[in-house]
Amino acid sequence: MSIDPNQPAFRFVPYGTRFEAEKNTLVLDVGMKTTPGIIDHHHPDAEPECTASLITKNPFLVLDHDIDRNRLKIVTHRRPDFDAVASIFLVYKLLEKGEIDPAMEKISWYAKMVDSASIPKDWILPITPYAILRALFLRIRKRDTEADVERVRIGMQLMNFLYERAGHGDDIFQNRSLFAGIERYERAINKAEDDFFNYLQDLDRCQMLNLDFPLISGNGKKTVDGLIVKNPRSFLFKDWARRDSTHTPLRNGFSFLMTNFGNTRYILGVDPDRGIYLRGLGTLLNDKESDRRKQENRPADESWYEGNCPLFNFRIIDSPQDVSSLSHQEIVDTIREFSQS
Repeated sequence: MSIDPNQPAFRFVPYGTRFEAEKNTLVLDVGMKTTPGIIDHHHPDAEPECTASLITKNPFLVLDHDIDRNRLKIVTHRRPDFDAVASIFLVYKLLEKGEIDPAMEKISWYAKMVDSASIPKDWILPITPYAILRALFLRIRKRDTEADVERVRIGMQLMNFLYERAGHGDDIFQNRSLFAGIERYERAINKAEDDFFNYLQDLDRCQMLNLDFPLISGNGKKTVDGLIVKNPRSFLFKDWARRDSTHTPLRNGFSFLMTNFGNTRYILGVDPDRGIYLRGLGTLLNDKESDRRKQENRPADESWYEGNCPLFNFRIIDSPQDVSSLSHQEIVDTIREFSQS
């Protein structure tokens, strides 16, 4: 089956959109359920997998759905990321082959690592497919749906390349020679390498915090270094910060990050390697969000995403899609309150 993201069969929707299964439609990395025709992991009843790994682990979610391949429609979230793009590629490949092969499993295993922010810190970041794809996305100058389509097109190209090389037994995870002689990938690697200097510039204007967060394993807390940044220039900021043992007081990298994009989106997250989580912080933010929305007569159906799925296990929090009613400082104060509770 040919992969053509320019066909009108692609639809991009907001994160968290709910769906019911429909004939000839596959909903990927969104939908808030896992059932034939809808493959999403962002809900409490999901397996501890990303969408790509759900596909290779449970191919019946695709194969048992009523699909005419010539009429197939794909739905995923806006600004499709590595997992979304990998999922689209795997769906097409599964429908083409009728079964999962080892190269598909490699891609899905890696997508799970990316989606859970678990790429080993001793891997050379700029030569990973994750960093390369992020760098390639920076070239997109289109907006809205056209930009989403372009992300899928670029991602499909990379996934197909990785699939073919994995089929030949190559290391596709951190292998600079894999991309040698391919100009677009060499440029992307160079951009990712240069991005470290953007991180250092961002660091000069960050707010550093010392925080105590609960341990996943049980009672007790761990003290970690936190970092708050507004509109980072570095597109790999999270990854550099978690690897940064030089500028952190505890010399373990920044285990908590709050990134603010244009005062419209806030992403809070902790390093999965630290054994801590943010369970309870999302509830605290949502309580304050709800009170403020009542005061401002704003819709009450938008809320902070608490990361309450098995893969994330409360390690990530995302602000409401229609912009939080809380100020930047109120969010920071709530984080401190949670740390001190």
